[in-house]
Amino acid sequence: MGPLRVVDGEEKSSIRARKIEVLLTVLLVRSDQVVPVDHLITEIWGEEPPRRVIAGLHVYISQIRKFLNRPDRDESPVLTRPPGYVLRLGPDELDIRHFERLVNDGRHHSRAHRYGQAAHSFESALALWRGPLLDDVCCGPILEGFQTWLYEARLECVEMLMDARLMLGRHRELVSDLYQLATEHPLREALHRQLMLALYRSGRRADALHVYQSARKTLNEELGLEPCRDLQALQQAILTSDDRLELPMPLPA
Repeated sequence: MGPLRVVDGEEKSSIRARKIEVLLTVLLVRSDQVVPVDHLITEIWGEEPPRRVIAGLHVYISQIRKFLNRPDRDESPVLTRPPGYVLRLGPDELDIRHFERLVNDGRHHSRAHRYGQAAHSFESALALWRGPLLDDVCCGPILEGFQTWLYEARLECVEMLMDARLMLGRHRELVSDLYQLATEHPLREALHRQLMLALYRSGRRADALHVYQSARKTLNEELGLEPCRDLQALQQAILTSDDRLELPMPLPA
């Protein structure tokens, strides 16, 4: 969940060579799946590969095998499988798989109204995040698609965490964080909804309505759209001080 690194017990190692790092990242993203040679070439060199590209790829694969070699392993995890290569994870684990399990646990707890446990799961998932996958812009569709998915998955986790915390009555402490998140992601209507609700429950109805108007202006200017139905319904509920906006009965954390 960040710059590529391999953790083996107390030892942490990384690859400094850019092209080899990209190659290993692609194999990890598609772990236990055969990645065709032409796909790997596109990820590493884009649309203008060098003349001896196959030879170069073989050298990089060899260097990755040496990098991942461990005394207790009889076989490299990177195998040649036509039409390309596959990285077998075996007993090893990727942070992203751990992230997915924690997010799914959080969803399960939220559906069961165990909001304290849900918040803990989402917080643990976000704690795995160490920054962007690669420092530079990826040039191939596999890593570009994965980065987009990872970005959206993280934001969704943040939104679910905010919902869980709101259900726990932590609206006052969430206001500043939600202001920052809504500013950083002005087109994420869920964040505006959460900020409006946190402000309303904090006794700041006018500020909540101002957030709605600001979000509406941004959506109109950027996309030519009106706010979604949920956001419009929340504005109307705030205008009428709808009792349904109040916190439900307290639940154990």
